Amino acid sequence: MTITVKVPKGLITDSMHVMYRSSICKRIARDSNGRPEPLDGYNGYEIELKRAGNDDTFTAQLFVDGGGPCEWHLSNVRFGVSYPVPNVLGKDVIEGAGGNIIVVFDHNNPQLQTGSSWTAEGPDLNVVKDYYPWIHESYIRGHQKWAMLADEEGGTFTYEARQARNIYFEPVLHRDYVVRSAEPTKHKRGDYITFVYPDGTKQFDGRAVPDFEKMQKVRLGGDGK
Repeated sequence: MTITVKVPKGLITDSMHVMYRSSICKRIARDSNGRPEPLDGYNGYEIELKRAGNDDTFTAQLFVDGGGPCEWHLSNVRFGVSYPVPNVLGKDVIEGAGGNIIVVFDHNNPQLQTGSSWTAEGPDLNVVKDYYPWIHESYIRGHQKWAMLADEEGGTFTYEARQARNIYFEPVLHRDYVVRSAEPTKHKRGDYITFVYPDGTKQFDGRAVPDFEKMQKVRLGGDGK
């Protein structure tokens, strides 16, 4: 299996989290009543994607079948991009959440679960998504600034792609459209995170992530309101 990531300027690839499972080498868990329950065994590790020549693409090769007496099979992978430290958003801005992709190849839950997922058929999975720079400030445990990526799914896209053997991920970074957010300086009822969009409008309605549709409208020339 080949996984390819096209990395925009200013971002880096994150470590890839790989998980294999085995229905032969079981592990024992406990159910809600404390009784032993056999579950598929798992074996996870991290690898780094390698640059493909002098290009801005990075790749990784994985075995679908790990083999051995346990007959390990590839269960899921998680990979993505993020801002490095230091980064173009400021020397005092630290690394925050980036853009992540989870691909599931079997019927087990992935190593990280999100609210929704998409089903993809066939050997090729091509994912091209829009992202925006997002600077988030927090104050409760000291003042910190985080360099993050805003997208339509809140950080992670999950695909169930049991037949996929060639996976391509291209995050499209609209670096000129920066959204900023700041948490309240104190915990107080009715105070919310304030978002400031590239067109100068503000939003503080209880949401935890930027309004992606508004960002798209601002960039594409709509009123975004």
